[in-house]
This record gives sequence, C-alpha cells and structure tokens, in this order.
Amino acid sequence: MFAIIETGGKQYRVEEGQVIEVEKIEANEGDTVEITDVLMVGLDGEIKVGQPRVEGARVEARVLSHKRADKIVVFKKKAKTGYKKKTGHRQHLTVLKIEKIVA
Repeated sequence: MFAIIETGGKQYRVEEGQVIEVEKIEANEGDTVEITDVLMVGLDGEIKVGQPRVEGARVEARVLSHKRADKIVVFKKKAKTGYKKKTGHRQHLTVLKIEKIVA
C-alpha cells in the first residue's frame, strides 16, 4: 500500500514504515501527526485518485526529530560592475516515520 501526500508545498510517495524528511511541521518529537492532504492511494493494484484529494484518506506519522538541511550557497554576480554577493541558507526539516495509511 502506498499514498501520495502533500505537505510543505511538496508531494511525497510514502509507504508504511518509511522514514521521510519534510518541511518543518509544528509538533514535538514523539508526537503523532495526521496528514489529510492525500492525493492518491494505491492498494493491491487498485488506485484511487482524488479530485484533488481522496475523501476520507489520511496518513498517520510519528515525528522522530527536527533538523536542518545542508547549507546551500547563493551567489549573485553582475559582470563588469564588481558586484558580488554570497549568502547561505539552511532549511528546517522534520523527520517523520509513516505509521499507518488509512484509505
């Protein structure tokens, strides 16, 4: 069984027992979160596609930890003017373990 969920403006294909990293969710470590933005559910070769969401479907996940992603370098430069600017960014992430998919 798998599901395609949407959280943090991104879509993820998840299965039970899988560990994923998503955009930061406001929940404490060890809490259970319920994701109701389920776009598609697949079970034994049968696929349910939502319009835009599957009615009654949800994914339950446990928050394992919060962390920050690797730093990315943002570098801006304009030719012939001597303009250079270097900054960095680290995105906040939440690590989730998918507990149950309810269709």
